[in-house]
Amino acid sequence: MLGIGVDIGSTATKVAVLDDSSEIVETWMRPTGFSSVDAANGVAEHLEAQGFFEAPHAVVATGYGRVAVPFADKVVTEITCHGKGAARLFGRDGVVIDVGGQDTKVIQLAGGMVKKFLMNDKCAAGTGRFLEIMADRLAVSQAELSELARAGEPTSISSMCTVFAESEVISLVGRGEPRENIANGVIESVVGRVATMASGIAGDQVFLTGGLCDNDYIVQRLSAVLGRNVRTAPNARFAGAIGAAEVALGLKK
Repeated sequence: MLGIGVDIGSTATKVAVLDDSSEIVETWMRPTGFSSVDAANGVAEHLEAQGFFEAPHAVVATGYGRVAVPFADKVVTEITCHGKGAARLFGRDGVVIDVGGQDTKVIQLAGGMVKKFLMNDKCAAGTGRFLEIMADRLAVSQAELSELARAGEPTSISSMCTVFAESEVISLVGRGEPRENIANGVIESVVGRVATMASGIAGDQVFLTGGLCDNDYIVQRLSAVLGRNVRTAPNARFAGAIGAAEVALGLKK
């Protein structure tokens, strides 16, 4: 019996396959692109090519494009799946921060279950999309943005709106502000917004999932601003898909 989790995010589509002992068989990722339907079709082709559909299985879809997965046995909310996935990855209660492409989620885990959550899905500020826009404006990758920020001096990016913040960056570039300083201001802006959200959720243990979990500099700065050690894990970007796969395993038991 296989549990298959499909997490179609606004930027990336993640897949996790668990065996009946809840061990991870495979994780796989592809860009979501323009169409969630196309992303779901790509997932189906991959799973079929790997032979996963030949075994007894159940599929649970989650994420931004979860309703676009016609082969899913069930659709489950992102909060539930991210909570389950984080509990599976980190094995203890705490605060889960997931910075996605279009939203940021902060989840409190207690007894391996979601006790409380906050979600910013109304504005791109404080999300991966904000970093993508600012990196493009500075003509660097997101990884290069963090390296520049590490070498820069603090420069305030005060606007709460992505559009106005981009205008601020353009003005700073025009004034000759070093790119390192602008990058530092961009990273600090995101970290500050995420930390403000997370400060409303109690918990000594903090876990970072999502696309920024592999960014050492953001983990470092988020730990410093929160005053709490922020942990991550090798498969943390797949937390939603892993949680969905856990739910899928339970469907056939």
